[in-house]
Amino acid sequence: MITVIGSINLDLIADVVRLPGPGETIPGHAFRTAPGGKGANQALAARRAGSDVRMVGAVGKDAFAGEALSLLKAGGVDLSKVAETDQPTGVALILVGGDAENMIAVVPGANGTVHEGAVLNAFGQGGVVLLQHEIPLETVKSALRHARKAGCTSVLNTAPFRAEAADFLADPDYLVANETEFDLYAKELRLAGDSREERMGAYVRMTGRTVIVTLGGDGVVAETPDGRLSVPAMKITPVDTVGAGDTFCGYLGDGLARGLPLEQALRRASVAGSLACLKPGAQPSIPTDAEVAACL
Repeated sequence: MITVIGSINLDLIADVVRLPGPGETIPGHAFRTAPGGKGANQALAARRAGSDVRMVGAVGKDAFAGEALSLLKAGGVDLSKVAETDQPTGVALILVGGDAENMIAVVPGANGTVHEGAVLNAFGQGGVVLLQHEIPLETVKSALRHARKAGCTSVLNTAPFRAEAADFLADPDYLVANETEFDLYAKELRLAGDSREERMGAYVRMTGRTVIVTLGGDGVVAETPDGRLSVPAMKITPVDTVGAGDTFCGYLGDGLARGLPLEQALRRASVAGSLACLKPGAQPSIPTDAEVAACL
């Protein structure tokens, strides 16, 4: 079982020729909505990868809630731990440029009500727990502590960057960051080294944990207590990169739950993340296990 503790949003997505600069208004040429939120995205990715998945989070009592949960429900994710609150369902306002890069503003809404009490009985002994930074950080910190007590393998995706999270970045079994996030956190943690690789090594020596850094088109690199692993990325022409990192994390969680060797789990997750860039939207673009297997 994989337990995902995190955000549930409805994404409001506009396609524009290019991303605007400060104070600039840009005309758009398409608009759509799609279920999103980093937690929900990762839960659906882990489910499509083949795992049984439980989602822990919150939505509002508004019209957005049903749509935000629609693909999780259709995919067979356990939603029994998703609370309904008086706060509005979280939303992400997303601009996607012609080069497939994006600009995102997130309004947390109900996600801000996911407090420690929601996670106390969220998972049993063993299994994998996936976490991110779109719910209160005190809840994330508490969940990591409870996951360890329950004998679970914890995976923390450090997105979005929040400097105050440096307080507990030594706690997860697997820390997953993109290159920008890791470089920022390395400064917060005062990791020694002239290169990213050296700073990753410093993190492992300090914590005894594994750190995984995604590099976009350059693949992914991991530093473990046993050494370094590097996996290349698929060569693709991206359509929309929204949700690619979440797809990677969900598939990584599934690989760990299956007991795959880390390099194999990383390779599978990397392919899944690449495939997610070939379709628009976060959750609609997440590939199935069969699609990933065909590429592998």
